[in-house]
Amino acid sequence: MGRMLEDASKTILKQNGVPAPNHWVISSSDQITEQYLENPCVLKALVPVGKRGKAGAIQFAETIEEAKAKADQLLEMTVKDFPVEKILVEEKIDIDEEWYVSISIDRQKQLPVIIATTVGGVEVEDLVKEAPNKVVIHHMDPFLPLYPFQAKEIWSKLGVMGKPLVKATAVLCKLYNIFTKYDCYILEINPLVLTKDDNIVAAASVMGIDDSALYRQQELTGKVESGSERSWRPLTLLEKEMVKVNDSDYRGTARYTEMEGGNIGFMCGGGGGSLLSFDALTRLGVEPANYTETGGNPSEEKVYRLTKGILSKEGVEGLFVSQNITNNTQIDVMAQGIVRALKELEIDLTSFPIVVRQAGVNDEEGKRIFVEAGITYFGEERTIEEAAAEMVKKMKEVR
Repeated sequence: MGRMLEDASKTILKQNGVPAPNHWVISSSDQITEQYLENPCVLKALVPVGKRGKAGAIQFAETIEEAKAKADQLLEMTVKDFPVEKILVEEKIDIDEEWYVSISIDRQKQLPVIIATTVGGVEVEDLVKEAPNKVVIHHMDPFLPLYPFQAKEIWSKLGVMGKPLVKATAVLCKLYNIFTKYDCYILEINPLVLTKDDNIVAAASVMGIDDSALYRQQELTGKVESGSERSWRPLTLLEKEMVKVNDSDYRGTARYTEMEGGNIGFMCGGGGGSLLSFDALTRLGVEPANYTETGGNPSEEKVYRLTKGILSKEGVEGLFVSQNITNNTQIDVMAQGIVRALKELEIDLTSFPIVVRQAGVNDEEGKRIFVEAGITYFGEERTIEEAAAEMVKKMKEVR
């Protein structure tokens, strides 16, 4: 999945007929001039995190001088580990009421779900528990659009009437169209505001895109950071390179998270087995240099490039590859990609321990490839913990 910064998401909203404030992006307070700042404005730290207001990363200004001073303050901030390098400057809206609407995927029902309320300024999760009558949760047929009568019914249940009802109905239909059109996994407008002249405006937006669908969203190129929803901090250069590896081929997944320190390269198959493998190493007193998931039958090229990436981190002195025995990944293809990378990098296996614990499709052929390359291989006859213990043992032997 990939996140999109607010300036890009609001541009898309406006292009698709959803009213949003006029805005521009600056990286220096010197860029704030009378040409843009004709009215009071809002300055927002342009970082991919929520609750910026509570963090002091949203400021208001009435004059150019005040806006410049507030911009300088914001550009010195770090918000949840993200340094503020750019600021979104918007016209200030004359707000009468603050509402909330989001469209996402209900993972349990596996359906798109619309959540709406006219109670603004609160956590919607808490509101659902404390005042469920003030929230409408509406599941959608994924093969059908949101019809105006459905959108009207959602807002009517919340007490919206008259001119605002007509405009809110149209906006919600357009929002759902954007959600499906751009392969979103989340589209949140918080707040969706009713202005004092009865207009409906998307005052703040969060938009996340399914990065496996980016190949058909060419207009979003450069606007979406793939894999960023998994990150609690800015992606490192190596993580960004691994995102490119994953995006280069639709077959399978390759997700890489760089850990601080660590000396064991780590590749797993995802799911519970991956967490068990990672924990097995840490319980034995060693530190993985990364956390990397593969699955869904990645191509040999993707495995090869991912392996090179894992081994390129400074300080990596060994490689542990582990996955659950219940999977559909072709072990021979994994073996071909890993061994190819090791040969190209001219890894000396006498001083660079590698242990593989894999079982599944074509595992006999995979075993042959690994063993002939001089790599320690275990199938389902060994547990993940036993394989991890062997990895730690080999690491100690070469020190």
